[in-house]
Amino acid sequence: MASALAAKMRLNSLRRKQAKNFNVRITTMDADMECSCEVKSTGKYLFDLVCRALGLRETWFFGLQYDVKDTVAWIKMDKKVLDHDVSKEDPVTLHFLAKFYPENAEEELVQDITQHLFFLQVRRKILEEEIYCPPEASVLLASYAVQAKYGDYDPNVHKPGFLAQEELLPKRVINLYQMTPEMWEERITACYSEHRGRTREDAEMEYLKIAQDLEMYGINYFPIRNKKGTDLLLGVDALGLHIYDPDNRLTPKCSFPWNEIRNISYSDKEFAIKPLDKKTDSFKFNSSMLRVNKLILQLCMGNHDLFMRRRRVDSLEVQQMKAQAREERARKRVERQRLEREKHLREAAERARDELERRLMQLQDEAHMANDALLRSEETADLLAEKAQIAEEEAKLLSQKASEAEAEMQRIKLTAIRSEEERRLMEQKMLEAEMMALKMADESERRAKEADQLKQDLQEARESERRAKHKLLEITSKSAYSPSAVPSHAMPPELSFSRENLSFDFKDTDMKRLSMEIEKEKVEYMEKSKHLQEQLNELKTEIESLKLKERETPLDILHNDNTEKGTSKHSNFKKLTLQSTKTRVAYFEEL
Repeated sequence: MASALAAKMRLNSLRRKQAKNFNVRITTMDADMECSCEVKSTGKYLFDLVCRALGLRETWFFGLQYDVKDTVAWIKMDKKVLDHDVSKEDPVTLHFLAKFYPENAEEELVQDITQHLFFLQVRRKILEEEIYCPPEASVLLASYAVQAKYGDYDPNVHKPGFLAQEELLPKRVINLYQMTPEMWEERITACYSEHRGRTREDAEMEYLKIAQDLEMYGINYFPIRNKKGTDLLLGVDALGLHIYDPDNRLTPKCSFPWNEIRNISYSDKEFAIKPLDKKTDSFKFNSSMLRVNKLILQLCMGNHDLFMRRRRVDSLEVQQMKAQAREERARKRVERQRLEREKHLREAAERARDELERRLMQLQDEAHMANDALLRSEETADLLAEKAQIAEEEAKLLSQKASEAEAEMQRIKLTAIRSEEERRLMEQKMLEAEMMALKMADESERRAKEADQLKQDLQEARESERRAKHKLLEITSKSAYSPSAVPSHAMPPELSFSRENLSFDFKDTDMKRLSMEIEKEKVEYMEKSKHLQEQLNELKTEIESLKLKERETPLDILHNDNTEKGTSKHSNFKKLTLQSTKTRVAYFEEL
C-alpha cells in the first residue's frame, strides 16, 4: 500500500515537472532548431537564445513571428511566449525572420550572418512573388545567387545543365516568355561568368543592393479605409507610410516620411496619425481587425525608431561592431588578395610545366625522327657500298675480257693465212673481233664511270650519316631535363612558400591603402549604377522579342508604364514628399 502511494506521488511530481516546460521549434531562413523552455519564459529569453545560437548581434532587425488565423503576429519581448495566441501544438512553431528592413543594406548591415539572413529572406520573397521583380532584374539577381552558391564560374565544372534543379526565377517570369529552361540557364550563366572574383558575401550584398531598389522591397501592406470609406492600402517600410490604390502596389498615391510624423495611435479599429507640423490636423483611417492594428502599430514604432537611429551618431556597441567588421573585411580582403596571388603563381607554374612538357615531347619527337633518318642513311650507305663493290667486280671482269680479246686479235694478226678466202675470212673475223673489242672497251669505260659514281654516292651517304649523328647528339644534349634548369616558381606540384611569405601582418599601411580603396569605390558608385542600368537594359532587349504580351500580369503592365515614364521607387518618393504635409493629408482624405 505504502509503495503504491509512493509511486503515485512520484508520477504526480514528474507530471508537474513536465508541465513546467514546453518544446519550441524555431525555423530560420538557414536552418531549424528545437529547444525546451520553461512555461514562464518570455519572448526576450527565447529571442536572445536564438540570437546567441546564430552569433547574431544586429538583433534590432529581427523578431519571432507566428501564424494566427488569416494573418501573422510577432512575439513581444516582455511577454511570456505562451501568453501569446500561439498554436498549442507540441512543439510550438515560431519563425525567426527580419521584421524591419534597412534603408541601405551596404551601409547598415554589419555582420555577415545578418547579411546572409536578409539575402535568403529577400530571395524567397522574390521567388514567391511577394516582391515584384521585373524579368531582366530577375535574371541578374539569379546570377548573383548562383555566384553566392557555386563561387567563380568554371566552364570545365559548370557545364550546361548544372542549374537544372535550381529554383532561380519567379514562375511569373518563366511563363511570360517563350524560352526553354536551357535558354534561361544560358542567360543566367552569361551574367554569372562576369562575377568572377566575388566572394559569397560580395555576391549576396550585390543581390541586396539591386533588390532594395524594387518597388515592393521591405514594405508591409495592410487594407485600410479613409474617412470617405475608400478602400486603400497602407504600406509601412523603413522610409515612412505610403498610401496605395488596392490595384497598384508599385506606385503610392502619397507618402509620409517618418520625420514628418510625431505620434501614431489607435482606438479599436481607428488609427490616428499626428504630423509634426502643428498646423496640420491629424489624419485617420480604419483597418479591418484589432489584431492587424496592433501589428501596424508595432511596425510603425519599430521603423520610426530605426529611422531616427540612423540619423543619430552610432552607439558605442554599433561603432565597435562596425570597426570589427571593417577590420575583418580588411583582413579577408588581404587574405583574398594573397590567395589570388598564390593562385596566379600556381597557374603560371602549371602553364610553365605544361610548356616544358610540350617542349620535351617536341624534342623527343625530333630525336625519334633524327634517329629514323640516321637508320635510313645507314641502310642506304650499306646498299650503295654493296652496289659499288659489284660494279667494281664487273668492271674488272670486263677489263679482263677486253684484254683477252686484244690478245686474240694480236694472235690472229700474226697468223699467216695463205689463201685469199682464209685471209678474207680472217679479216672478217678481225673486224668482228675489233668490233667486239671496241664494244668491250666502251662497256668497260661505262662500268668504270658507274663505279666512280657509286663511290661518290657512298661518300655523300656517309657524310649525311655523319650530319644526322651530329644533330642527334645536339637534340639529346638539349632535351636533358633537370630541376635546377627550371625556375622555382614553375614547379606547381612542389610549389612551396616560406613561413615569411605565408605569414600575415596587418599594418597601418594596409589600412591606409584600404581606406583609399574605399574612397575610390565611393567615387565609382555612380558609374557602377550606370553600368548596372545598362546591363539591365541589355538583358531586357535580349529577351524582349520572346515575350508573350497576353501573359503580362497587372504588375508587369504597371512596371512597364513606370519604366516608360522614367519613374523609380526613390524618384517617386522624392516627388511625393515635395508637397507640404498639409496638402498630402488633404489629398489622402479626399481619395
